[in-house]
Amino acid sequence: MIIAKNIIKKYDSVQVLKGVSLEIKRAEIVSIVGASGAGKTTLLQILGTLDNPDKNDNSYLEIQGQNLLNMKDKELSKFRNLHLGFIFQFQQLLPEFTALENVCIPAFIAGKEKAQTEAEAMKLLNYLGLAERIHHKPNELSGGEQQRVAVARALINKPAVIFADEPSGNLDTASAENLHQLFFKLRDEFNQTFVIVTHNEELANMADRKLVMVDGLISE
Repeated sequence: MIIAKNIIKKYDSVQVLKGVSLEIKRAEIVSIVGASGAGKTTLLQILGTLDNPDKNDNSYLEIQGQNLLNMKDKELSKFRNLHLGFIFQFQQLLPEFTALENVCIPAFIAGKEKAQTEAEAMKLLNYLGLAERIHHKPNELSGGEQQRVAVARALINKPAVIFADEPSGNLDTASAENLHQLFFKLRDEFNQTFVIVTHNEELANMADRKLVMVDGLISE
């Protein structure tokens, strides 16, 4: 599903990634842990095509059999929208839109038909226990509810891979536990791959595999 080889990233004089290589299987849940500054979020952003690695003839990034480092920007944006989903610590919901409208946005960007998209969004929100909240705006939702809206938004285009960066970092304990269980339920029902950067040891240890980053490299 994901193959990365010799991923290098430098910001000014700081070498953040020093040649990271990894492989992640379809429907695998992988956690990435490590101290602040180890390079976890930078790696996640590069795997998710939100940032580019430094140019290097030995670097390679493949998702679903597609060589992403050779794609033009427009082609890469389309691939990202259709095949990758993102969940962040701060949900980044648009405050002027309802839960339903926020969930629909990635599908509308992909040019999908409005009625079908809204039906799929309502199905997802119902699945996530938000059937009574679809017309509420983010400021009318709890933190846990907002994060579930963000999960639905990440799922609307049926992506192959979900990238999550500290997804439960802004939630109370009960909401965090519910979100963690939800990831495994989604994997089991929809066969999706999850790559999760987290400081939450419970979530990290629940994953199928835990990768530890130390000083810009994966140590295990």
